[in-house]
This record gives sequence, structure tokens and C-alpha cells, in this order.
Amino acid sequence: MNSVLAQLAISSEKYGGQIVLATTSDPRSFNPIVAQETSTTGVTSLIFEGLTRTNGITLEVEPNLAESWQVSEDGLSWVFHLRPGVLWSDGKPFGADDVVFTFNDLIYNEKIPTSARDAFTVEGKIFKVEKIDDLTVRFTLPLKFAPFLRAMSQEILPKHKLHSAVAQEKFNFTWGIDSDPKEIVGTGAYMLTGYLPGQRVVLERNPRYWKKSKTGEQLPFISEIIYIIVQSQDTLFLKFIDGELDYCPIRGMDYPLLKPKEGKGNFRIYNTGADFGSNFIVFNQNRGLHPRTREPFVEPKKLAWFTNLEFRKAVAHAIDKKRIIDILMNGLGYPQDSSLSPSSGFFYDANVVRYDYDLVKAETILSNAGFVDRNADGILEDAHGNRLEFNLYTNSGSNERLQIAYIIRHDLERLGIKVNFVALEFNNLVAKLTSDYAWDAIIIGLTGGIEPHFGKNVWASNGQLHMWYPGQEKPQTLWEKRIDEIFDAGVQELDAQKRKALYDEWQMIVSKELPVIYTVLGANMFAVRNKFGNLHPSSYGGAFHNLEEIYIRKEYR
Repeated sequence: MNSVLAQLAISSEKYGGQIVLATTSDPRSFNPIVAQETSTTGVTSLIFEGLTRTNGITLEVEPNLAESWQVSEDGLSWVFHLRPGVLWSDGKPFGADDVVFTFNDLIYNEKIPTSARDAFTVEGKIFKVEKIDDLTVRFTLPLKFAPFLRAMSQEILPKHKLHSAVAQEKFNFTWGIDSDPKEIVGTGAYMLTGYLPGQRVVLERNPRYWKKSKTGEQLPFISEIIYIIVQSQDTLFLKFIDGELDYCPIRGMDYPLLKPKEGKGNFRIYNTGADFGSNFIVFNQNRGLHPRTREPFVEPKKLAWFTNLEFRKAVAHAIDKKRIIDILMNGLGYPQDSSLSPSSGFFYDANVVRYDYDLVKAETILSNAGFVDRNADGILEDAHGNRLEFNLYTNSGSNERLQIAYIIRHDLERLGIKVNFVALEFNNLVAKLTSDYAWDAIIIGLTGGIEPHFGKNVWASNGQLHMWYPGQEKPQTLWEKRIDEIFDAGVQELDAQKRKALYDEWQMIVSKELPVIYTVLGANMFAVRNKFGNLHPSSYGGAFHNLEEIYIRKEYR
């Protein structure tokens, strides 16, 4: 009995305290179904959960809201047994109706603009999702779907809170940033309790969270999470040095400043290898017309440049990746040539086309393509006498991307290309990409991952995030058609080596056709205060992949 009491006393000491993080952008909403930016998903991932989850260390798929499942011999029928006793944060029971609602009424609802629909569609066919009983759901697949279990990490949303919004066709604007936090209901470890635009997002421990530790303790341990909204990565870095933050992603430029402070600053620096997140330049190849003005999204002369592969090749040869790594990252970076990061593991293919930094070659390519300085003003003109000039955008909160943009602009102007640089707040930049399509070129990135299919919303020609020309009714090029075929075939191929061969081909096509032109990958480095127990950082999961199990040591509370 004494040992039990002692254990309870130890356990109780794990509860409490707060973790203070930072983000350089306000969330655009608290609705994970329509979210397309990390400023939103970074918060919603703490509020909502899926049927499965990926272990941040082993990368294996584990049970989550579903405690078990069975699959038919042909791989087309999956039955999930939901975890009994799970409650939504408002106390209502979670069950099969919520799962069916999330897929049938939200993800497969054509009136809702969600990137998730791309990931859960095979050759244009959707899954049949049906309730067997209150805790059992059957998914019937039209074709084999290799990453199905991993895909089941898709967030499940509450039917009882949202069905009326769907019926009234108001869901797309539901759970926006002006919502009452009490209305946003999830099954995750934390609940939204406050949001002050431009200042902070506050989440508190969900007292009804279903998960327990290995020793039977109610999770999570940490009482409160605060996201401070800062103007830039530089501000975030300074706030960490000043002791205001518990975590700081580290750029190569930060490392020499932070490393000497590691011992005295009560924090530790972790370097887990190449980052998953990319930085690339993408040109607008959208051939469409604005639905209201009937004017082209892209000026015809610029569209002719941007759709010219030789133009994109010249730009690729004008990106000095070594200089970017040496100057901006203090050597702590990696040139990126493939669509996947080396940290992605099995599906990564290093054998793609590389474009060495070579301004002479770039100039020759441009000249052969008809771009010549015809009036000796230092600016190239196309065959019709149009000056080669375009606007280049990136997000103002990322000093690293700003510096990458400056370096690229400098070299392009050495070639005779006039670049007008514009920095925008991140959410405004995303709006240009996904809504008004009014842009020439953008430097941005994607978070990346280990499963290629989950990037289908980017690579499929009709994908919501097919940035250079989204939502195509049919592929505009043969290579985009082939990528569509690869993703349709890859998702159905259960043989791992055959899947890899398909995705190797995809990476090769992207490197040849350059719909996006990659720059560099940073080292996945971050600094964390020495206040946490049960911290197990990894390349894939980062510092807090097991946040619900992490606790703050008593002396720091």
C-alpha cells in the first residue's frame, strides 16, 4: 500500500505548468478540414485526432481513436473498432457517427474546399464509409490503397457541433478565428481557450482526454500551452534568448550565436538531420481566366516565359545553393534536388537531375530560347521585345526566405532579368497561391513527410495545392498526366519496391520539368529548455511529438 501511495505522490508532481511556444503568423481559422497553412494546423493538431497516429520515433502506425482494426484478404474492406469511453471536450460521447460525418459530409463534400479529398480519392473514386454500430466503422475501398492506415490520422470532427453548419452550407466559415473558443470541440489533449489576434493563442489541458500513461496516469501532464505570435523568426529567436520561450527552431545563421549560450542558458540544442520542410521558387503557369473579369490570371507574355521549360532551367542554374548554405546557414544545410527530403527515408531518391550553379550556362540557355538584350539596357527581352521582368513574393516573417530571395534576385539580375521583390504576411501569401492567383513567382515551402501519397493535393493536376496551375480539369501537359498516373498507381501498389520505383519516377519527372525549383534544406535543429521530462526528440516528430506525455519538472513549475 505504501508503494502505491508513493507512486501516486510521484505522479501528482508531474501535473501543471505551461509551455510557451511561438509562431510567426496568426492562424487563419481553427477548422482543420479547410486549413492549408501551418499557422492553422500547428494549433488544430493539438485539438483534434485521427483513428491512427504515426509514432514519432519508430514511424510505425499506432492505434489512436481506433483501438483495433481488421482488413479483408483483398485489402479493400477495413473495419475499425473505436475506443470506448472517448468523450469530446464538451462531454458528448465520440463514436461512429462522427467518423462517418467527417468523411461523407465534410471530406467528400464537393462544396467544401479541402485538400484532404485529394488524399482520400483513388482514380477519382471515393471510399464508402458506413456505421456498423456506435463503435464500429467500415471503410470499403474502390481500389487498393497502400497508405490507408497512415492516412487514418486524418482529424475526426464532431457531428453534433457541425452538422447544422453543413446543412446550411456555412461550414466553410465555421470555426473561424472569431469563433467562441468554447464552440471548438475536439478529442485531443488540449482545448482552445483564447485567441488575441497578433498576440497569442492559448490552449488548456483537456480534462476529458482519453489517454493514460503507461503507469495509468491521466494525460496530458502540462496544464497550458501558449503560442506567442511574433513578427518574424528573428523576433522569435531573440525571445528565446531572453528566456521568454521554451522552444526555438534554429536556422544555420542562429547557430553560432546560440551555441555558446547552451550551457548557461539552461537549454539544449538538437540536430536531427535534414529538415523535411522545403524552400522553392514556383512560377505561375495558370492558363485560366478570372471568373469575374474574364482577364487572364497571368499576363500572356509572362505565361509564355513561365511555361517555357528552358526559362525554368536557366533559373535553376542561377540558384547558388552553396552560397545560400554557407552564408545563411553557416554550412548547416543541404542542397535540395528531389521532391522528398533525405530524411524521408525509404521513398527518397537521390538519383534525380541536378542543376549546378552556372550563370554562363544559364545565360546560354536563355539566349538559345530567344531571351536577348536587344537594346543594350542591361535587361533581356523576349522574341517580341518584352522586357524580362516579373514580381517575386515571399513571406515577410521568414528572414531565411527573405535572404534566399535576395540572393536569387541578385543572380537573376546579373543575367539580365529584372526582379521586383515583394514581402507579404504569410496568410496573404497563401491567399495569393490558393485564392486569387494574382502572382508571378513565389518562394515558399512545404512541410514534407515520409509518405509521397499525402502530397497528392500538390502533385495531382486537379489538386487544391497544385500551385503552378491548380484545379486543372484535365492535365495540361504529358508529364502532369504521367504524374497523375503515378499517384493513382502508387497508392494501389502494395509491393514496397514497386511503389518505390513509381515514386522514383515521379521525383525524376519533377527534377526534369521543374514545376517548382528547389533551393536548400535546412538542418532540422531546435533548442529546448531543460525543464521537460520524457522528452524524446526525433527527425520526423520534432521536439514535442509526444506532447501529451511530456511533463514539466517540479523545480520549473
